[in-house]
Amino acid sequence: MTDITIALSKGRIFDDTAPLLKAAGIIALDDPETSRKLIIATNQPNIRLVIVRASDVPTYVQYGAADIGIGGKDVLLEHGGAELYQPLDLNIARCRMMVAVREGFDYESAVCQGARLRIATKYLRTARDHFASKGVHIDLIKLYGSMELAPLVGLADAIVDLVSSGNTLKANHLKAVEEIMPISARLIINQAALKLKRKTIQPILDAFSDAVRK
Repeated sequence: MTDITIALSKGRIFDDTAPLLKAAGIIALDDPETSRKLIIATNQPNIRLVIVRASDVPTYVQYGAADIGIGGKDVLLEHGGAELYQPLDLNIARCRMMVAVREGFDYESAVCQGARLRIATKYLRTARDHFASKGVHIDLIKLYGSMELAPLVGLADAIVDLVSSGNTLKANHLKAVEEIMPISARLIINQAALKLKRKTIQPILDAFSDAVRK
């Protein structure tokens, strides 16, 4: 029986993926939120889950350490998608990639007047491509967390980040001024694995597809 490894990250994506795995007949034998295990067995003896950082999921799949992965579109865009087959939008972990500024900052005027903006984000590729398409000159500042702080202390004019409810922005006196794109989680597959292990992978892909359509 062909062994299959599925790369997942903790948190919302794992929680939203559990029903899809169940639809494919795959049930984790440990909860990654409470277990210290990084490799989790399932009720299918030939299928295991590896728990990795969200930003690392595409890398594990690209290099064949995992056959299948589930990652947000934001992560995949930053990674570049090399050697990855992305057959399915799972419509889970939905949010929006947004430009946000502090309250009182006139973003539209700054853009119209050709101002050079300082943008704080961890999504460098996405931010660069977005502002380049608008002809806006920017300086990128890479941050890994507490993005909302950057405009408040003068580090940046704006941030590019994921927004779900918008409550965090409001709590920190920021406002979303532009949507870059909707974001959701995607199923990704190593292309070599798909060729070599198609008989095992295809039923998983089909089950996911059926579950998403329901």
